[in-house]
Amino acid sequence: MNRVERHACFGGRQEVWKHPSAALGCDMRFGVYLPPAAVAGERCPVLYWLAGLTCNEQTFITKAGAQEHAARHGLILVAPDTSPRGAGVPNVDSYDLGEGAGFYVNATQAPWSQHYRMQDYVAQELPALVEQQFPTTEARGIFGHSMGGHGALITALRNPDRYRSVSAFAPVVAPSQVPWGSKAFAAYLGEDRAAWKAWDAVELIAGASERLPILVDQGDSDEFLSKQLRPELLEQACAAAGHSLTLRRHPGYDHSYYFIASFIGDHLAHHAASLS
Repeated sequence: MNRVERHACFGGRQEVWKHPSAALGCDMRFGVYLPPAAVAGERCPVLYWLAGLTCNEQTFITKAGAQEHAARHGLILVAPDTSPRGAGVPNVDSYDLGEGAGFYVNATQAPWSQHYRMQDYVAQELPALVEQQFPTTEARGIFGHSMGGHGALITALRNPDRYRSVSAFAPVVAPSQVPWGSKAFAAYLGEDRAAWKAWDAVELIAGASERLPILVDQGDSDEFLSKQLRPELLEQACAAAGHSLTLRRHPGYDHSYYFIASFIGDHLAHHAASLS
């Protein structure tokens, strides 16, 4: 594992690391913010961010403004890339499939299945690497945006007891029912829609053994709200299952990182309450 960036930031350090991934069969990069407490050698909880379509490890660390809040709460922030990349990794000329669009699933269909195993990467391989390399506690939280909000929800739901907190900004809550998810799932998982249910938060909620309270923020001026995101489906599923959900709708806010930066402090406080 090699460090490729290091910057002083709010008394801590923002770093970017590169490593070979066994799960994905390529080199991967992730950002890690070490708060002042971690820099001083104190063990700190880890909060994982999963970004959305077209993003990489740089997007969150340069746009969200999360480091100030992480420094105050004593949280390590980890932000991986959104897909495998590089020579030999399958790709298509489309923003919503292939590189930058891993959807945090384990692909089962050729040619994707050899490399596109993002669930194994974010839930298993990356945490093991982070916990070996940095001064962490065993407390983990996970959150994300859009495709990454979908990733955060399904990762928490599919891995009971691995995470203590979960939240999302403008998540794709029911990928089986919207164009982004249907396109990606058909490619990565095949045409059998029954197989898609294991990767769909709305489907997973009904039988979930993980009962973490979910925080979701959604802008009502989001251009993808009615076609791709459909938060009302998560609201209905949680109500039917008796699963705790706080869904906050914000007038005038869109899908951008301006929206995320406006409420990122609330999310870090939400996670810190369970992780500290």
